Amino acid sequence: MVLQGTGMLHATPKTFARFGSSLVALPLKVSRASPSKNVGRRQARALASSGETIRVGINGFGRIGRLVLRAALAKPNVEVVAINDPFIENDYIAYMFKYDSTHGVFKGDVVGSSEGLFINGKKIASYSKMNPEEIPWGEAGADYVVESTGVFTTIDKANSHIKGGAKKVIISAPSADAPMFVMGVNEEKYDAKKDNIVSNASCTTNCLAPLAKVVNENFGIVEGLMTTVHATTATQKTVDGPSKKDWRGGRGAAANIIPSSTGAAKAVGKVLPELNGKLTGMAFRVPTADVSVVDLTARLSKPAEYKEIMAALKAASEGPMKGILGYTEDAVVSTDFITDDRSSIIDATAGIQLSPTFVKLVSWYDNEWGYSNRVVDLIMHMAAAE
Repeated sequence: MVLQGTGMLHATPKTFARFGSSLVALPLKVSRASPSKNVGRRQARALASSGETIRVGINGFGRIGRLVLRAALAKPNVEVVAINDPFIENDYIAYMFKYDSTHGVFKGDVVGSSEGLFINGKKIASYSKMNPEEIPWGEAGADYVVESTGVFTTIDKANSHIKGGAKKVIISAPSADAPMFVMGVNEEKYDAKKDNIVSNASCTTNCLAPLAKVVNENFGIVEGLMTTVHATTATQKTVDGPSKKDWRGGRGAAANIIPSSTGAAKAVGKVLPELNGKLTGMAFRVPTADVSVVDLTARLSKPAEYKEIMAALKAASEGPMKGILGYTEDAVVSTDFITDDRSSIIDATAGIQLSPTFVKLVSWYDNEWGYSNRVVDLIMHMAAAE
């Protein structure tokens, strides 16, 4: 069982937290800006209650594209009206959506025909355009387009969707130049008047940033190194094959633990400027289907006991970051988090501490499902800000 509290953070200078067998009263820093962090989620709930429908298109029906659709179907005020993928026919789109080896069979009726994709009898238009400018998003009524091909990740390239009739584009990957938002961390900086193309960052940044934010606000991060032990993804090879840019990345995914680069830690500096230049990291790709884990080893500016750090993270998971940040003291393993929709789940009993200012923190994340839910949450936040 993954523990998730119901809220214990109040306007008092202390909060109580249990760690191990000890019950202690700990002073926690409650950021005066913390209540505003819930603004996006409150706006999204208000939008849902208003009955206004957010119409979405998805370009690229791979792992993230399909799971974004599943996540959107769970939101009563979000409607996916169109899908574009030039490489698969509608009957195969229906098959791939319904049957998922990791997250299970979709509980609903799914039919693909020459007219489009039908889910529980409701039609979703389907296109097969190679050029994003040719996708008739405007005709389909898609105001928000999820760019999940992994190809059109810059403002210039993603702007093709705007030319096709979309009003906003959400890139489901890091971007070299598009503003980057991580829900629960910096979504309040979204400017509806000028931010037409945005990035939802990466799954790993979505895990690391909430953790780093809470630790930095309460104890200060002088510097840190992150390692993500990351599940296999579609870019890897089933057996050894050519990979000119990353020779190790071309080795068989099922047979190896593969060291790899990642920009996820450095990207935290884009969503939390106060940590810019203080974090970097790497990845180990491992032969598991889903769920990854972040190891953040950090030097703190304010000495703290491990239980104090855990208390701050637990309080955040029950307060301003509830639904984004999770917390558990159970003896969990990776499969316990398959289809967990939170961005980052702190594993209190897995971390270690060398000194009051040197600590290793561990946090789990479903790199597919958690991230896909944040894409939908970001869309809802953007719509509420209009």
